[in-house]
Amino acid sequence: MSYLTDEKLVILGSAGAIGSNMVQTALTLGMTSDVTMLDPYDKGNEGAAEEIYHCSFPGANVTWTSDPEEALTGASFIISSGGAPRKEGMTREDLLKGNAEIAAQLGKDIRSYCPDARFVVVIFNPADVTGLVTLVHSGLQPSKVATLAALDSTRLQTRLAQHFGVPQSNVTGCRTYGGHGEMMAVFASTASVGGQKLTDLIGTEQLTEEDWEAIKTHTRQGGKRIIQLRGRSSFQSPSHHALLMTKAVIDGRGYPWPCGCYVDSEEAGFRQILMAMETHIDADGVHWTLPSGTEAEMADLRASYEHLTRMRDEVIEMGIVPPLDEWSSVNPTL
Repeated sequence: MSYLTDEKLVILGSAGAIGSNMVQTALTLGMTSDVTMLDPYDKGNEGAAEEIYHCSFPGANVTWTSDPEEALTGASFIISSGGAPRKEGMTREDLLKGNAEIAAQLGKDIRSYCPDARFVVVIFNPADVTGLVTLVHSGLQPSKVATLAALDSTRLQTRLAQHFGVPQSNVTGCRTYGGHGEMMAVFASTASVGGQKLTDLIGTEQLTEEDWEAIKTHTRQGGKRIIQLRGRSSFQSPSHHALLMTKAVIDGRGYPWPCGCYVDSEEAGFRQILMAMETHIDADGVHWTLPSGTEAEMADLRASYEHLTRMRDEVIEMGIVPPLDEWSSVNPTL
C-alpha cells in the first residue's frame, strides 16, 4: 500500500468512537504509515488497536499508549478528540472548564515533546476555546493549530439540499463563521442552489422567510439533533473532516470548508481569538481572510465574536491561560 507520508500522526482519544474511526480512516486514505493511538483508557485503547491490526493495513506501523511523551515525541500531525463529549441536554459551553484544562495540558505536552509539529487539529468542545488554549500553551505558530468548524457549513448545505430536494453537491457556497456553537453566523449571501443565489430564493414560495429561519435554527442545532437521534455526539463527520484538514497539509490539495483559526487583527476588529473564518490550508498550515457578507451577516459575525470573547475571558479568570497581554510570554509567536 502506498502512503502520502511516513511522518507521525498522533490521534488523541483513540479509544473512543471519533478517535478510533480516525485511525481507520487515516489508514484507508493512505495518509501516513505511522499512526500512534493515545488514550488514558489502556484497555479500550488496546481493544481499538487490535481492531486496527485485524484490518491488516499493509505497511502500517500502528502503536498505542497512554503515555503522552511516548506518543507525541517526534509527531508531525496531531488530532485531538480527547475531551469529554457533549451529552443530551448539554451545550458545548457546558464543557468549558474541564475541557479547557485538558486543552492546556495538550498544549504543554506539545511544547515539551513535539515543538516542531506541523499541524494540530482540535476537535473537542467548545472547540473555539479548547483550540485557543492549546495554541497559547503549545508555543506553535498560529497557522499550525486549527479547529473543526466545517460541520456547521455542511449541516447548512445538507438542510438546504433536503428542503429543495436536490443532490447535496448542487448546493454550493454554504458558509457559517464565528463560533462553533449556537451563536454562529449563518451566511446566505455566499450560497447558491442549482446555480441560483440563495438570497434570490429567500422570501419566495420556494423558500419563505419562515423556512429560512427554520433552516438557520436547524443548522445551529445540528449537533444537538445528532445526539437526540443517536444517543451520542457526532463521530463520523468530525472524524472525516479533521482528517481531510490534516491531509490538506500533507498533500497540498486544499480543503474546501471554513476552519477555526487564530485571528488577531486590529483592522478587522477581531483580537486574540480563535474562530471560523474563510480559510485555506496548505503545507504551511491554515490561513484566513475576512468573510464578505451583508451588513446583517457581519453583525451576526460580530455578535458571535463577542460571545467567544466572553468564554475566552472566563478561562482567563479560571487561570487556565494568562491575561491577554501576557500571552506572548507563554507563546512568543502570538
